[in-house]
Amino acid sequence: MNHLFDEQLDGAPARRDPAEVLADLRQALPGMTLLHREEDLRPFECDGLSAYRALPMLVALPETLEQVEILLKRCRALGVPVVTRGAGTGLSGGAMPLSHGVLLVLSRFNRILEIDPDARTARVQPGVRNLAISEAASPYGLYYAPDPSSQIACSIGGNVAENAGGVHCLKYGLTVHNVIKVEVLTIEGEHMTLGADALDAPGFDLLALFTGSEGMLGVVTEITVKLLPKPETAKVLMASFDDIEKAGDAVGAIIAAGIIPGGLEMMDNLAIRAAEDFIGAGYPVEAEAILLCELDGVEADVDDDCQTVRRVLEKAGATDIQQARDEAERALFWAGRKNAFPAVGRMSPDYYCMDGTIPRRELARVLKGIGDLGEAYGLRVANVFHAGDGNMHPLILFDANQPGEFERAEELGGRILELCVEVGGTITGEHGVGREKIHQMCVQFSPGELTTFRAAKRAFDPDELLNPGKNIPTPARCSEFRLTKSAGDAPAPTAPESQG
Repeated sequence: MNHLFDEQLDGAPARRDPAEVLADLRQALPGMTLLHREEDLRPFECDGLSAYRALPMLVALPETLEQVEILLKRCRALGVPVVTRGAGTGLSGGAMPLSHGVLLVLSRFNRILEIDPDARTARVQPGVRNLAISEAASPYGLYYAPDPSSQIACSIGGNVAENAGGVHCLKYGLTVHNVIKVEVLTIEGEHMTLGADALDAPGFDLLALFTGSEGMLGVVTEITVKLLPKPETAKVLMASFDDIEKAGDAVGAIIAAGIIPGGLEMMDNLAIRAAEDFIGAGYPVEAEAILLCELDGVEADVDDDCQTVRRVLEKAGATDIQQARDEAERALFWAGRKNAFPAVGRMSPDYYCMDGTIPRRELARVLKGIGDLGEAYGLRVANVFHAGDGNMHPLILFDANQPGEFERAEELGGRILELCVEVGGTITGEHGVGREKIHQMCVQFSPGELTTFRAAKRAFDPDELLNPGKNIPTPARCSEFRLTKSAGDAPAPTAPESQG
């Protein structure tokens, strides 16, 4: 899948000669690693959404805060765009570089600065892996709750940029609910502290604004996160269904019964078969859908909740209900779910991972809609859901070597996101908008709302040099998109543009 393109950014500064920019940065930062040869740039041409690629003009690999500060100041003076990148596991093209910009890679900022077991906090640099925080906190009986499927590799800085979630976000929240303070550098190189160690901070809640802003407002240089005590016990029920809509209805019934599971995940038959073939988790491959429901807390309460959930599942039409017999089987059940994406990747030359969120009551309707759309477009779709909070991840299977198949998959993905909006949901839950969903922003939000978003960006980044062309579409892009939609044609994939 090689959808290479050249960006045409409306109102962008004149492009600088790469040799001039390299010479300027080398003079200002003689000790910092700068990559500029094509073979060195190639590994950075995309993030986890490999459908869209571009070689950056330069890649900067700073090791100190001072280097980042100077780099930002010099890029602003030169009018050179900056895209910040962490581990590169994002799935919306948010960290895709610009051919006339600098890619700022923070992977060397990988130190855990402090674990405070009394305050139950961890202070970390942005390049620290998500899972490494829990590993460092484990000796104190603590852990960091948000757990994206990529937690073994994804960085906490990227989690903040995309407001990542995970399989346990229903009970414990997204990144925004678990970060209490961030240190930030603006494009001018100005230091800012958003949030506080206390329960509240004076002024506007800029921490919430910054979390999920996709690198468009500033560069995160340090994060303080909340740590939670490990639950006394955790037990998992796996329920099988012969009808995917019954499984969808069961999700709402569990919440209606007053149970808030630690995790409530759903997979359809295609995803079940892929995960079982890949992991051998003991999934029932004949089931049309399964629900994984984890209940955690004090043992007596968990036992009572397990009985309640079992009754709800039986009433909802579950054909079989298994409870993990021990910790090893519990981990295996979750291993199948957390490896669903790579597992599905073994079934098709390519897949396109979507990310939308819907009200729980609409799960059954949306699942049927996705099935109908998949048939209409002639493409298989494997469904994996954070079912408890309505965050869905349809995986559209296709072969990029077949002419037109990627464009068809992309159009199908857009239709699925528009279905999410139609039922009262949103076009993203945790992957962000990035390059991928910029057209659907025109469906989700009114022109006035998009104008407000652009104003917020300009308050932090007046020259629009931080990750331009992502997340917020221009009025011109939205007008063109609506015209093509009304004409019945899908818009051809185009390059990102600035918010000018």
